[in-house]
Amino acid sequence: MHSAALTSTSLGTVTLGRRALAQLRISLERTLGAGAATVLQETGFAAGEETYTAFSVWLMERTGVAAPGDLDATHLGESLDGFFKETGWGNLTSQMLADGVLAFDSTDWAESTAEPSALAPACHMSCGLLADLLGRVAGNVVAVMEVECRSRGDVRCRFLAGSPDTLAALYERLAAGESYQRALGLEG
Repeated sequence: MHSAALTSTSLGTVTLGRRALAQLRISLERTLGAGAATVLQETGFAAGEETYTAFSVWLMERTGVAAPGDLDATHLGESLDGFFKETGWGNLTSQMLADGVLAFDSTDWAESTAEPSALAPACHMSCGLLADLLGRVAGNVVAVMEVECRSRGDVRCRFLAGSPDTLAALYERLAAGESYQRALGLEG
């Protein structure tokens, strides 16, 4: 209870429900069309700094690690899962998929909806937020792309994180019709 009060008052964060997030996306898509993705992603980037600060406080309280960049890389996924679960975003597991590409998976991610209506992955705000947060943790620019999404009927949301060059090359292959699994060498 104490950490929730610390997070919500001291760090200036607010609570926004899952239905509100879904409605925001739907309304922006209706109004802006494809431009909604950019607005939501930029909003996520803007939230990154405060999320990093909240994660730093959470990490110090739970583990005694002073800064996320000091966290042993083998514990990053577990720590992010605990943080996002406690802050209402959902469970988040991670695994290295390929050289330089980390996957984050969730079957209950807050920005997605279990009532599929999207034609493409739709957790744009989360992509921006995760990119900024992970970039701050790594001390380097990180790009994030969602390749599976519950909002379009997938079983999970899957976010891929890596360098901008790596994900740009992956995006080009996806745009050419290749699956991300094949593009990353995960299937023959």
